[in-house]
Amino acid sequence: MLLGNVDDAAAPSRLHVPKTSEIVADKIRAQIVRGELAEGDTLPPEGQLMDSLGISRPTLREAFRILEAEGLISVVRGSRTGAKVHKPSVDLVSRYAGYVLESQGTTIADLYQARLAIEPSVVRWLATDKGGGAVPKLRNLLAEMEGLLAAERHDEFIARVEVFHQSLVAATGLKTLTFMSRMLLNLAGKHQIDFQRRHTRDRESRQKSHRAGLRSYIKVVDLIEAGAVEEAVAHWRLHLTNANATWTSEGEGARVVDSLGD
Repeated sequence: MLLGNVDDAAAPSRLHVPKTSEIVADKIRAQIVRGELAEGDTLPPEGQLMDSLGISRPTLREAFRILEAEGLISVVRGSRTGAKVHKPSVDLVSRYAGYVLESQGTTIADLYQARLAIEPSVVRWLATDKGGGAVPKLRNLLAEMEGLLAAERHDEFIARVEVFHQSLVAATGLKTLTFMSRMLLNLAGKHQIDFQRRHTRDRESRQKSHRAGLRSYIKVVDLIEAGAVEEAVAHWRLHLTNANATWTSEGEGARVVDSLGD
């Protein structure tokens, strides 16, 4: 028989029949993901949507709550305009990934080791292709970072460091790898901001550290452009190993990823 006794403990889970609100949310979500609705677009007013979809106001508002919880729309209560559309966000996924990692007791050291597993391979691919056309963009970013250091705008410089790492991985053109790396960098960036808040340094040592970092970024781009594959990989592996040692020092490595901190 296809269906067994409903009282049988071993019977399969009951079929889930989606509610109308879930079907409506699925329809709007699909339009956002496929690009039929772009970032910043507004959905039609509630009354128009209710008429076109043949649904009640409570059903529509429940669909909106689902999409709002997913970060795909924002609803301004009392507004005469429709809900605003948002593309799926890496930041939102990173936040949820942080919850999962924290619940599993994942350490800061684990987080940085994952980065070490990705970026040397990225540098190998880029150096093999002498940058694959990405070098000018990377050099422009480094020039911007040099200007920030000269102006002693250190917080902005640190933010650009994360952008440099992201740009390096994105230069491969591999979307899955870029997405995974951005999640890691997003979580690592939050830790770094918190680390610097708790471990303050004087102006001179901060400037010296950032200058050394910038020289290392310039060197890896030089090696990539020269096609010096093994040298580029070795340099970047050493750079990341040293950086990881800094960010996991003073007992930081043993700390559990904090996704709920300030």
